[in-house]
Amino acid sequence: EGLDLRGVPHTTCEFRHGGSQYIVPYGDLSGGAHVVYPQQFLVRDLLELFTSRGGKVLFSHPAVKMEGMEDNRAVVTCVVQDSSDSPLQLELECDFVAGCDGFHGLSRTSIPSTHVMTFTKQYGIGWLALLAEVPSSMKRIVYALHDSGFAGQMPRTPQVTRFYLECLPGDLESEWPDDRVWRELRKRMAIDGENDLITGPIIERRVLDMRSVVTEPMQYGNLFLAGDAAHIITPVGAKGMNLAIADAEVLARALIAHYRKRDGTLLREYSKTRLPHVWRVQEFSDWMLRLIHSTDGSNEQAFSERLRRARLERLCGSNAYANLFAESYVGR
Repeated sequence: EGLDLRGVPHTTCEFRHGGSQYIVPYGDLSGGAHVVYPQQFLVRDLLELFTSRGGKVLFSHPAVKMEGMEDNRAVVTCVVQDSSDSPLQLELECDFVAGCDGFHGLSRTSIPSTHVMTFTKQYGIGWLALLAEVPSSMKRIVYALHDSGFAGQMPRTPQVTRFYLECLPGDLESEWPDDRVWRELRKRMAIDGENDLITGPIIERRVLDMRSVVTEPMQYGNLFLAGDAAHIITPVGAKGMNLAIADAEVLARALIAHYRKRDGTLLREYSKTRLPHVWRVQEFSDWMLRLIHSTDGSNEQAFSERLRRARLERLCGSNAYANLFAESYVGR
């Protein structure tokens, strides 16, 4: 209900390069749209729905041990941190465990290294991720390609906007005070020397390291990985949450089939079902990252810049190319 009532549909995105703008109507091309709805709102909605149906959420109960994934009964040991006395341990017996605890969580690291392979790509690029208490200056998502580095604007709510600035992966947040941030955003996002950027207080800033990771398989015994525990994707294209939700949906359908029909086929095929989709999204993220960034060394910068320009011109001049982009961008 929250998504339907307060989500904002988007059907176009904009690329800026060399003082010019290129608008891609991906909604018309794909027959679909993005709905912008902040992640924290979605989490709140799901928690309210879950608890209203009798579900119990154990906050402040970090999992510290996981055993029995190869058996019929897995046991997850948690620590009760909010106890007034000394910390207590709580053991949860589970038919299955959904490992949704992120890349550094217990789930992924509990799988024996002999049973998984991890594929990693490090791009050597940093993004300064910012939240500002300002309305969006442009009505659509904007990707700006500039000699000083990438800049982006992603609408969030009528009062809050997400911005990105390319930086060095080792940069500190303290090296980017407000005046430097707005100066760089104005410069990199300007069109024909003009800029309509609305400035205001910055309420969050952090440096992201552009990297991609995929764990294969996404399951081990009765443990099933989902979201960042199974795969990390760059913020390019904004696919991380979408991938996590898709994992959860497929896993939920598999669990329903197991309990209602006593059919474990979908559970056994969880990784086989999800990994092709994960890799398709990784490929699109990699392609788009190379569209808006130069990933070559200084000797190849000029060549790389010409390739980026050629990709952008092709995206905006070829219907077939634009259709392929739109299909991947929307996620169909």
